[in-house]
Amino acid sequence: MSEQKNKVGRPLKFQSVEELQTQIDSYFQNTPKEEWTVTGLCLALDTYRDVLIRYGKKDEFYNTIKRSKEKVHNQYEISLRKHGRSGDIFALKNFGWRDKSEVEQSGSVNVMGTILKDGKPFELDIGEPVDELPTTENT
Repeated sequence: MSEQKNKVGRPLKFQSVEELQTQIDSYFQNTPKEEWTVTGLCLALDTYRDVLIRYGKKDEFYNTIKRSKEKVHNQYEISLRKHGRSGDIFALKNFGWRDKSEVEQSGSVNVMGTILKDGKPFELDIGEPVDELPTTENT
């Protein structure tokens, strides 16, 4: 009774990490690097993206799935460095990359008007003039 049974749903498509790894290796060996995608990997495994995600949540399959996704991710990074195409940027955003904007503000603030105290002009010292405002990062 050492056979592992699935409690609910269909039986596992891949019974072992080795079986899955063999098919993943076949995909990467037989597909040009420029064409590697997670969807392409799923098609080569004759499965769906959500099934691959579920396998990735199983302890025994986690490293195998994670490493295969990282190979695809790495290829997008290389392609972005070589070509800088928007499709590569879009794909990398799906891997969790984000655009980061930095906004620099400068200028001065002049307060116009007169403050009166007992009907007479009142001078108020508000400190040294500021040439630049502190910058904040927009994340």
